[in-house]
Amino acid sequence: MAHITIEYMIMIPVLIMQIFLFPLTASVIMDTWSNSSTTLQLQEAAGHTGSCIQQLYYTLNHASISNGSVKITLGSPPLIENRAYTTTLRHVTQTGASYAIMNVTLSLIGIKSAVSTIVTLGDNVNWTENLSFNSTAHNPSLIANKTSNFIWISFGGST
Repeated sequence: MAHITIEYMIMIPVLIMQIFLFPLTASVIMDTWSNSSTTLQLQEAAGHTGSCIQQLYYTLNHASISNGSVKITLGSPPLIENRAYTTTLRHVTQTGASYAIMNVTLSLIGIKSAVSTIVTLGDNVNWTENLSFNSTAHNPSLIANKTSNFIWISFGGST
């Protein structure tokens, strides 16, 4: 009879510990998975936006186009994990380079989750520093205007 009591004295605290340990472990694992999923979706949207900007630039930079304007609609999702996000275009400073580097940053509104991608463009392009764009705008688009071998990039759409 003494052995059964000792077994219960050992097993009951272990079982009680498992009642608290398993839900806590599952919660930590799900939070990590959710954060990773959000980051991957942001990275995909940032890569898509950067690719669109680069394609837009290369299209207008062709020698056969002297002046003109091109507008493309972004196919990025309006929400990531049921949250809107902001896209910001910044200049990356470099000295003596014959090209411009754009930093495209996507950040979720309301939480501290953000990703960036770098886009390399020619030296004949410019955009407004810290140009921001909300993902929930109606018909989000990129607009590039070329005049005198100079390309200006901006966002279009209405909120």
